[in-house]
Amino acid sequence: MNRTNKVLLIYTGGTIGMGCDPRTGALEPLDFNHLAKNVPEFEQIQPDIDTFQFVPAIDSSDITPARWGEIVKLITERYYNYDGFVILHGTDTMAYTASALSFMFENLTKPIILTGSQLPIGQLRTDGKENLMTSIELAAAYHSDGRPMVPEVCVYFNGHLLRGNRSTKQNAEEFNAFDSFNYPHLCEAGVNFNFNEHNIMQPDYKRPMVPHTKLDSNVTVFSLFPGVEERIARHILEAPGLRGIVMRTYGSGNAPQSSWLTRLLKEASENGAVVVNVSQCISGKVEMNRYGAGYQLKDSGIVSGYDSTVEAAVTKLMYLQAQFNDPNLIRKYMNRSIAGEITINEFLK
Repeated sequence: MNRTNKVLLIYTGGTIGMGCDPRTGALEPLDFNHLAKNVPEFEQIQPDIDTFQFVPAIDSSDITPARWGEIVKLITERYYNYDGFVILHGTDTMAYTASALSFMFENLTKPIILTGSQLPIGQLRTDGKENLMTSIELAAAYHSDGRPMVPEVCVYFNGHLLRGNRSTKQNAEEFNAFDSFNYPHLCEAGVNFNFNEHNIMQPDYKRPMVPHTKLDSNVTVFSLFPGVEERIARHILEAPGLRGIVMRTYGSGNAPQSSWLTRLLKEASENGAVVVNVSQCISGKVEMNRYGAGYQLKDSGIVSGYDSTVEAAVTKLMYLQAQFNDPNLIRKYMNRSIAGEITINEFLK
């Protein structure tokens, strides 16, 4: 493959580039110049680095599907000018952005690595420098034949490179903010990079990358809990225009065996909504054949989310709803891994 020895660094915002408001003491976004002056190591890194910053910087709590579309357009326009891309992003919604981008870049052939920090880069104990510098090195890493080591959308944090659509934020305070509980790490970054190559997706390099910029966000997350009320559940499941529901169930995909809940779910499914069963557990998978409380959901037309994260299930629905009008087609593709987001065992279907 032809290499450019260049990486594009995209600054969207986040804690890594924040400073302290002298009036309130609260952290607020600053521009990229503030970040760059705190990383003199930029001059020592091997690939050439170009930068692009969103102005004003985006608080990750304000990220939207429209912003994801902007990121896709930005990278697509520059796709052949760089060996890889690093996106600096706030941690709160980083796993959502990584999941969305994994679907929006079809047949991705270059690394897109999201990273950030728990402490601003100007603070003495910041984790931002290591996360940033290592992400750039990983984005530029390649095999002897020129192929990139990790042609995926990834999250890098605290020494671990994770598949983006398998990652979730697990800790709001410690430096090990992210993990992928249902999928092995793609690389461990210690003194050396230890790539787990058999876990890394390989695209078809003979085919072009196909970008998708449109998403349909008529999706909701419905989390079960003991005592959930029928009237409230009805308002959620019968919302006008609702096309996709990620239902967070107990354990291996179980729900209360209430006749009203079964009826509401079946009606929602028959009316064209795609209901996806995702466990509330951070590790493990949905097995609707295991208990009666799960089997009733399968009979109601509910689709298994297998070992998906909520972030991946939500953004996958958004992506598929923008591609297809037929709910049966959406259900079909929810039962397939299209970007490495789920592991499917035939006996779990």
